[in-house]
Amino acid sequence: MKNPYADALAAVRVAVVIPCFRVKARVLPIIARIGPEVEAIYAVDDACPEGSGAFIAEHVNDPRVKVLFHAENMGVGGATMTGMRAAANGGADIIVKIDGDGQMDPALIPDFVGLIAAGEADYTKGNRFFEPESVARMPAVRLMGNAGLSFLTKLSTGYWHTMDPTNGYLAIHASLVALLPMEKIAKRYFFESDLLFRLSILTAKVVDIPTVARYEDECSGLVPHREILPFLAAHLRNFGKRILYNYFIRNFSAASVELVLGAGLLLFGLVFGLSKWGTDNPASAGTVMLAGLPVIVGFQLLLAALNYDIQSVPRTAMHPRLRASIWNGYFLRRDCE
Repeated sequence: MKNPYADALAAVRVAVVIPCFRVKARVLPIIARIGPEVEAIYAVDDACPEGSGAFIAEHVNDPRVKVLFHAENMGVGGATMTGMRAAANGGADIIVKIDGDGQMDPALIPDFVGLIAAGEADYTKGNRFFEPESVARMPAVRLMGNAGLSFLTKLSTGYWHTMDPTNGYLAIHASLVALLPMEKIAKRYFFESDLLFRLSILTAKVVDIPTVARYEDECSGLVPHREILPFLAAHLRNFGKRILYNYFIRNFSAASVELVLGAGLLLFGLVFGLSKWGTDNPASAGTVMLAGLPVIVGFQLLLAALNYDIQSVPRTAMHPRLRASIWNGYFLRRDCE
């Protein structure tokens, strides 16, 4: 079946970035399966103790492959951003990031790139929750953890329609790379979630692409119980930044008023009610109303603000509206600063 975006795909230059850390045993088959729609492949050796980069350079004859090396380990995010910069500077229009551990199918690259090439998205990412069969194959611990992280990411980024935020299979239009504050984006396990937050500030359109992950004998460096609190703190920080920027600095709307009044009334009702707890026996009708009514009204206002936030998800891709000359100049200025 012909890809419906075949014509759009033919008009863009696609590059793939592969962060390499302890992937020596699996990375060659991944590179071999990358199709002709990809013009350049950037393998980033993130100070890999197995020497993945040198191994690729020695055993891969594909002229599209370029190996980049980090002197010290920068994490998956750091390696990805190094590859993204190189791809953007190399003239790529769309940049795809896949892992080198064999969990991601390179045959899906046209699906990730097609929507962006057609101007229907700025950023596409994998979603392993799309099909029930795929969910059933997912280890229970990963399933529960990913569901919790998905909710936190929805809250902190405002992309309420997306799931599976830690999915590392992604594609982005190169014009957005110049606009992202690369030096501020998390470089390790929080990279994908933090990148989504930065894209939400740009009002980029994000679309999920159904994927199926393969779980074999690979070992993840992520230790869930060690990362819970840092992830929670990072999501709460990003949520606060997003609300402040989107509702009080860049814009001011009815939801801004609802947030202030709702939070104020809810807090007042809770504090007043707790302060009167047990002091009057029984409590007077006025005390009950003064405690209960602000809680009810405040909660309703916060729900209204939440509904506004959900309806405000970016629905139009921004990169077709960007003039390359303007953003190329912006990119050069950022490099000189």
